[in-house]
Amino acid sequence: MTHKTDIEIAQEIKLQPIEDIAEQAGIDLSDLELYGNYKAKINYTAMDKLKTREDGKLILVTAISPTPAGEGKTTTSVGLGDALHRLGKNTMIAIREPSLGPVFGIKGGAAGGGYAQVVPMEDINLHFTGDFHAIGAANNLLAAMIDNHIHHGNELHIDTRKITWKRVVDMNDRQLRNIVDGLQGKANGVPREDGFDITVASEVMAILCLSNSIDEMKEKLKNIIIGYTYHDEPITAGQLNAHGAMAALLKDALKPNLVQTLEHTPALVHGGPFANIAHGCNSVMATKMARKYADYVVTEAGFGADLGAEKFIDIKCRLSGIEPSAVVLVATVRALKMHGGVSKSDLGEENLPALEAGIPNLMKHLENIQEVYNMPAVVAINKFPTDTEVELALIKEKCLELGVNVVLSDVWANGGAGGEDLAREVIKLTELTQALQYAYELGDSITEKIEKVVRRVYGGNGIELSREAHREIGKLEALGFGNLPICVAKTQYSFSDDPTKLGRPTDFTVNIRNVKVSAGAGFIVVLTGAMMTMPGLPKKPAAENIDVDSKGKIYGLF
Repeated sequence: MTHKTDIEIAQEIKLQPIEDIAEQAGIDLSDLELYGNYKAKINYTAMDKLKTREDGKLILVTAISPTPAGEGKTTTSVGLGDALHRLGKNTMIAIREPSLGPVFGIKGGAAGGGYAQVVPMEDINLHFTGDFHAIGAANNLLAAMIDNHIHHGNELHIDTRKITWKRVVDMNDRQLRNIVDGLQGKANGVPREDGFDITVASEVMAILCLSNSIDEMKEKLKNIIIGYTYHDEPITAGQLNAHGAMAALLKDALKPNLVQTLEHTPALVHGGPFANIAHGCNSVMATKMARKYADYVVTEAGFGADLGAEKFIDIKCRLSGIEPSAVVLVATVRALKMHGGVSKSDLGEENLPALEAGIPNLMKHLENIQEVYNMPAVVAINKFPTDTEVELALIKEKCLELGVNVVLSDVWANGGAGGEDLAREVIKLTELTQALQYAYELGDSITEKIEKVVRRVYGGNGIELSREAHREIGKLEALGFGNLPICVAKTQYSFSDDPTKLGRPTDFTVNIRNVKVSAGAGFIVVLTGAMMTMPGLPKKPAAENIDVDSKGKIYGLF
């Protein structure tokens, strides 16, 4: 039996005009800015009219440590939203926009899959409403103004060896990681080493996603540190007078994007910060807006719960005042067997010993959600045809020992109908009233914050600071940045900083290579391992399979 591809399923669905979706969600049509027939932006001025409305309940979808076997976090998020909608609940989904880099690379898009997708999926996965282009333009405007300032005399005494601001492009392109520019004589600038990041790794992206208004965004942009002087004093975008023009480029990108699912549930798809270097969640603006329009809002965070959920809570929730009412932890039998040591080619075979060896990864994530963050949780098993009853029973048994229910989710094959059991469990969990807790206090020193995350969330013994990291922490605390939350950049494949340590590793130390401040976004990035801020394309990129016909219909996009 051949399955339809995601794009074939998406293109067969008759979409409703976006005005109808807006009307269904209670969005005033005067607040809608149309981008064609099936997508629109909602003006941030709409929030002024919604101030007195009660906030809906927020459901956070996260996952076990990801593997090449796949977990289906976005698919589960979309399917859960559709299931709540089917049960008669006023529901909205709030998720991230995909980056072109992974779309044309190896990871694929971020619009869900099977019969649980946000649409129009081609638009969402490609240019959409131009948000990422605006973010790239704002980032690169600042880069151009830095080099222009240096070319015209360098009044601020910027040390060209200490410029931390890079140019960006929303594409996987390893060739651009390290470049030398300003060559061929005085008229062409000052020669220096430079490099590109992928757009989603830009601090501008993180700032847009953590801003509640244009004024707040402008202030955050003003505070961006672009580098240091010869005397190690920080230089900001505000000192270059770049923040006003950057905000002008971003004024429309700040407005959340309204689309729909295959089952016509309203969805806000907005922002997409890198889940390693930044906090990996959709925009605060979209989340807050969704909670005003809907009684139940489904959102997700990037990668496994040790990265995505940790940053969602310790950064996004803390800085915005948002609190989830319940957490869904997504897992697959296949991925758990991979954590138990089975190779990808053998995941279709029943293997209870491997499953038992992999389940501790799930258990650790659950313990974190319950004990560190004090949140009620349910485990959603994203169903595969190869799963056996015995395997599912084993997962259920282990989770019940922690007092957590396990629900089978079949939204990929059956859409919202396949998620109704999960939706009922989530509704019950949201009735519980539990106060959110954090992994550390803002008053802790930077080193204490890192140690608490490593010990409490990752289960490690502690940290090993490089000489450079130790020096940088001292500098940042002296500059007054010691009270910011931390954003740990590490591999998503393991609780440790070693991607080969699957399952639930113990007795490990996390090596801190360096730290740097994202003063505009308002957090400190903690670098572990060899984190790439500019990915490369694989040997056979997904781009090779994508095409468009003479009528403009796209093929091969998943």
